[in-house]
Amino acid sequence: MGNAPFHIAIIPDGNRRFAKRLMKSPWKGHEWGMEKLKKVFEWAKGTGVKMITFYSLSLENIKKRPSEEINFLYDLSRKEMKNILETDESFIHKYRIRINFFGKFKVLPEDIQELIKRVEDATKAYSEYYLNVAIAYGGRQEVEDAVKSIVKQALEGRIDVNDINEERIMQSLYTRGIPDPDLIIRTGGEKRLSNFLPMQSIYSELVFINTLWPEFSREEFVDALEEYARRKRRFGA
Repeated sequence: MGNAPFHIAIIPDGNRRFAKRLMKSPWKGHEWGMEKLKKVFEWAKGTGVKMITFYSLSLENIKKRPSEEINFLYDLSRKEMKNILETDESFIHKYRIRINFFGKFKVLPEDIQELIKRVEDATKAYSEYYLNVAIAYGGRQEVEDAVKSIVKQALEGRIDVNDINEERIMQSLYTRGIPDPDLIIRTGGEKRLSNFLPMQSIYSELVFINTLWPEFSREEFVDALEEYARRKRRFGA
């Protein structure tokens, strides 16, 4: 596909609403949402898309959602990561996807923090596709942590105040080393970024889709890529 985005970021909104509509437990929709992510990698084959960043769990969700739902999400994360580590049948191995996690890990259970390290290590040799998972993530909190890190270096005399510039700030974010997303897709009908990648998204193209995430279709994915291809990216020019 011509002029395809290299890096797509996804805000997968609508899992709970989809489950409620089917009269299931609201957070049961997260299971279907996980399966949809696997489908997206199938659809991405041959399009030119090589990297997907997935907004898995926000800091706001951890603070405000029912504990039963958050524990369900933790268990789902454990299940998926253990499957990657213990079998060769995971879609991660099938498509040779390198996984990178970013977020405020210290708020997560210790066993999940350990699984994150192990999964990153287990997939570090892959380079066919890349999956970045934002977990316990908040964009403003990311900037706050970056500022604290830079100030600490300055107070310790490791950098001069004149060394603080855009590049240093970007390299102090959780996403350092990850290119900014070319395209951000949000499902579920809302038209906002919800504290997702505020520093990294300044020139990203945005596509908002009414469909709930578990119902997101291949046709809608292709439509989003075609919409991106039609746009002329100006980068402030």
